[in-house]
Order: sequence, then C-alpha cells, then structure tokens
Amino acid sequence: MAVLGSWAARQCLLGNGNQSVIKGVSWGCSHQVKRYLLADDILKLHEFQKKKLATLYQIYGKKDLYFQKIQEKLQRNGLILRDELKTLLHLCTSMSDVEFTKQVIYRYHEENKSVMFGEFRFGPIFLRLCYELDLEDTAFNLIKDQSLQGFFSDCTSFNIMMDMFFTKGQYERALEVLVEMRNQKVKFSKDTYILAFAICYKLNNSNACKICKTLLDEIEMRGDLLPRQAASFAIAFAVEQNEFEKAKAIYSQIMNTDSKLCNNLLLLIKLHTGTMEDVFRLLESAADATTGHRFVKKIKFSEELLTSVGGKLKPHTELHKRFNSIYQRLKLEGQISASTLDEMLCYTPHELKHNFHLMNSRKYSRRTFRSLQSTLMAE
Repeated sequence: MAVLGSWAARQCLLGNGNQSVIKGVSWGCSHQVKRYLLADDILKLHEFQKKKLATLYQIYGKKDLYFQKIQEKLQRNGLILRDELKTLLHLCTSMSDVEFTKQVIYRYHEENKSVMFGEFRFGPIFLRLCYELDLEDTAFNLIKDQSLQGFFSDCTSFNIMMDMFFTKGQYERALEVLVEMRNQKVKFSKDTYILAFAICYKLNNSNACKICKTLLDEIEMRGDLLPRQAASFAIAFAVEQNEFEKAKAIYSQIMNTDSKLCNNLLLLIKLHTGTMEDVFRLLESAADATTGHRFVKKIKFSEELLTSVGGKLKPHTELHKRFNSIYQRLKLEGQISASTLDEMLCYTPHELKHNFHLMNSRKYSRRTFRSLQSTLMAE
C-alpha cells in the first residue's frame, strides 16, 4: 500500500516506460477510436450523447439564453440547482462551454459539498463530456483539485479517465490517475484492477512491477479473486519481466480458462516453463479436438505466438518438422488467428444484459438507510 500511497512513491512510479516485448497496436487520438478496456455499460458514451441530443432538442435555439441565465445566477450568487448543472453539462459542445461549466461546478460543489445526494454523481457525466471532446487535461486538473474533493468520489470517474489515457497510449498519465485515486481513498472496482494491471503491462518497467506486486499482495491478503482480464494482463506482464513461475501461479488462480486468450496465455507459459513436449501436447490436443467435428468449438492460437514457438525449435530439425506438421493441421482447421497476444489482451468486454439484478435487489434505501419493505408497508 505504501508504494501507491505517498508523494515520494508517486514520483518514483512515474518513470519512463519501456517498449513492451509483446508488440502493441497503434493508438488513435480521436474519441471515436476503438476502446479497449471499459465496456459500454461503464463508459456509457452513447447514452451520454443521446441525452445531449435530447437536451439540445428541448431547448432548441435557446442554448445561449440558458448559458446567460446561469451566468447571471453566478454573478448574483444565486443557488445553482442540480438539474441546472445536469442540463449545462449536456449542452456543452466546445472547450469554451466546458470552461464556463467549470465555474458552475466549483460554485455548485461549494454550495453542496456537505449534502448527501444519494446515488447521483456528477463526476462520470463530466468525464464522459471530456472523453467526447478530447479534454483529458481539463478532466485531470479538476480531479486533482483539492477544492473539489468529494465531487469525484466515485470509482467510475477515475476509471473513465484511466481508460481515456490508456486508449491514447498515455500510460504514465493513466498511472498518475491510479495514484490519485488511491490518495483520495476511492475504493477500487473490478474495472479499476483491469485498468491498473493493463497500465503496468504497457509500461513494462520496474516501477510498474512494484505496483503490480503491491496490488497482487493486497488482493491475496483480502482473499479476493482477481478478474480474469486483470489476471491476463498480470500474466503477460510477468512473462515480460521473465517471472515465469509467477505467471504460472497467477494463471492457476483463474476460475474459468475456457477462452481464446487463456489458451494463448497457457501456450506462452508452457513455452517458458514446460518442456517442448508440453507445448506439443497442448497444440496437438487443440488440433485433435476439432478434426472431423464441425460443431466443436475451435481453439485458436495467435500466429505471432506460434511463430515464437517455431523460432525456438529451429535449431532442432526433428522437433521443428513435427511442429510444422501440427501448424499445418491448425491452419487447415482455421485455428490460427491473425490477432497478436496484445490485441487479445486489449479487448473491450461486451455489455452483459440480464435480469439477475432483479433477484439481487437492495433491501435498504441508500438515501435514508431505512428498510425499503417497511417504507412500502407504511405507505
């Protein structure tokens, strides 16, 4: 915990990142670029943009008048209402709009920082706005501002910002957000851990190694399970650091390894910790499972990874010949993927839509802390 907790440690953690041995993909700069780590149900960019369109439609032609009305409120120290700030955030379409809205945020927070608002949080809305307009510096400066402590008290705000920096390849900045999140004592979520290990994997340096170890130790002490995508990044990072037994240990803790990524990680681990016979068994088993069976799920391996296996076997003529035979079988069955291991790691999870939450509904109000059942009975 000390590694992430102090200012001195923070300076230590923000060293220069080294290029990852596993080749990365190219990162764009537009907000329309493909996202890699946060699912749509967390980022909610489309939902935010639909709300913006609806808000603009409601006050069609009167945006300037609305901004003027809020400006007059600021000047006469009028009370800024929650819905007014929500509307303002959904009307912003430019940097100048956001700069004005920042003034309103400071005023609103000053007036309401000691008031509980139940489940509502402005932080994620502002971060989605910054994500859309490529204003990561603006968001970063506000989230660090001591006078706004509590305005960004939710993990979603920090996660969106880390995703914003990660998508643009600004891994050191993403790490700063992680450190700031820890300093502000915001509780980490499953997505936070995925982002944290992804950032460490991309930085691939000794400082990232310290953070990775700290987080793994904390998770182990609490007896928690590491999310599969976070564990996958931790495994790949351990391999990059030549900590092969550590990678093997992390892999053994994954509950469900039935995925293309896990199969490729297993091949990577066996390549470094097992014998070549172990590697052959894994590849032959995958090829045998689909031979003559059209409806059996095919295990696919990265061509990049298979090339590494072949390169390691080149000095051994007989072994290399055997490998080529397996390779051709896999190719014939369509079990070789053009995706690199890095691309498999940096995927965007699909949004899970189900009704399980109806079975697990809350029993107490988060606003009044009273029993929801007793409240209904009283009515």
